[in-house]
Amino acid sequence: MTGDRLTKAAVAERALRLADEEGLEAVTVRRLAKELGVTPMALYWHFKNKDELFLGMVDHMLSGVRSDPRAGESWQKRLRAVVETVIGVMRAHPSLPTLLHSVDKTRTESFNRATNDTLALLTEAGFTVEEGFWVASYLLNGCIGIVGAQPGCPPGLPSEQEPEWRRQKRVQLEGMPADRFPMMIELASSYRDEPDMERYYAFCADLLLAAVESMAAAAGSQHR
Repeated sequence: MTGDRLTKAAVAERALRLADEEGLEAVTVRRLAKELGVTPMALYWHFKNKDELFLGMVDHMLSGVRSDPRAGESWQKRLRAVVETVIGVMRAHPSLPTLLHSVDKTRTESFNRATNDTLALLTEAGFTVEEGFWVASYLLNGCIGIVGAQPGCPPGLPSEQEPEWRRQKRVQLEGMPADRFPMMIELASSYRDEPDMERYYAFCADLLLAAVESMAAAAGSQHR
């Protein structure tokens, strides 16, 4: 890729791939320039330093997180779409949680737009703007926790090693003292097969949103 064809999005994409595969510490201007086949100076046209690069990565990742009003759609349905989009981005980019804690995300257009859209939905649900911000923070951190705690084998484990990993995990749980940990022993059976990831993520999204929906009615009544 030549310097004149290098775009901001292309730089962010390659930086994200590097962060997802090797960790955020692998992302340096020198390494990124080498990956793209350009000089480090070529990257400075788009990002003046590493902090700007990280912000650009966050901005690029969250660009699809938005709530476009559609006629007849409830706030619940639109909020679910936002949550599911955030979860999807985090599944695709495991480096995102670390990035979000490494930069001031309020300096990015896409994060501010996503937050603004979410606050609009939550005020429609009956929350104050302040309460809506608490809920939005809960949802973001909930999405991070859901992806980080997903069941199954550790990330990066070769697929051919997964059955043995599950077997060892099952044996470990089954070997616990039955008088003290009967439920942990029962849990062991869940490691016999590969987990249903789509069911897991749908269940967890329901769990997050159920809390918001159950409080929305009370919040609306309180503030009317």
